[in-house]
Amino acid sequence: MNTMLARFSRRAAVASGITSGGPDGSAAVATDTVLAKARPWLLLAPILLFLAILGAAALVVLRMSFGTSGNEWRSFTLQNYADLLDGYFLRSLGLTLRLAFQSMLFAVVLAIPVALAMARTKSRLARRLLLAGVLLPLLVNLLLQGYGWLVILGPAGLLNHALLASGVIERPVMWLYREHGVLLGLIQTAFPLAVLPLSSAMRAVSISYEEAAATLGATRWQTLRHVLLPLAMPGLVSGALLVFAYNASAFAVPLLLGGRRVPMLAVLVHDQVAPLLNWPAASASGVVLMVATLAVMALSQRLVRRTQRLTGESHA
Repeated sequence: MNTMLARFSRRAAVASGITSGGPDGSAAVATDTVLAKARPWLLLAPILLFLAILGAAALVVLRMSFGTSGNEWRSFTLQNYADLLDGYFLRSLGLTLRLAFQSMLFAVVLAIPVALAMARTKSRLARRLLLAGVLLPLLVNLLLQGYGWLVILGPAGLLNHALLASGVIERPVMWLYREHGVLLGLIQTAFPLAVLPLSSAMRAVSISYEEAAATLGATRWQTLRHVLLPLAMPGLVSGALLVFAYNASAFAVPLLLGGRRVPMLAVLVHDQVAPLLNWPAASASGVVLMVATLAVMALSQRLVRRTQRLTGESHA
């Protein structure tokens, strides 16, 4: 109560100063203007500080990539990047980008019906249950999820038992330490990142567009393909790029489900650090992975924008 009275008194004093045209009123108005302009920056201060820390960490890794083992800060060499031209590293980089791209495609395709159900359901309970189911993988530790996949995909696991019981296979299939086993884990762990942006984008699309398409004789598939998905394309692209970036740097899932037989780049970086303590080589590998991921994401965004522009021109 006292605080409210103090604010009211200050505003009254400012108003009286403005009415009288005194210098105190002008100073108070100037102070309020400065505070009003500074408030957005004060709200942005935490995220700007966080981004500054991330930028500083990236610069540290970049500098360390040009050092030598044991003398990371005073030496300068390009040998760490020259060593990455080895065939094993290039195969690992190609495998990482390929699995990240495949998991992105599967995750987006599986996310479309789930996002559509979340966006168009009228029941709050159903929407909350769907949201809880989507968010559940984000609430469980990646190691626990990986061990769960070990139980499911093992030679005596649940999946092989189900396939043997149904007669689809005659002997257990080796899912673990194979690319398809790692791919399943990558799709499952990154699935929420594809659903949430797409669901928000679909919810923002007015249902009147779908009703108009249905009035003109469009089927549900045609409405989804030609009306809803193009209008929700920003959310679709955002989710796809999030999945790609997340899985390109994945470590826990490839290590548990693929071991050393599926050498994704994050696993190689770990091997450079943990047993060898070769920080410059690990930093160079990390820099190459980051640059390759950003390049693929930028190229994808450019292709999507060009496709949207050509589609708009053709409709016009």
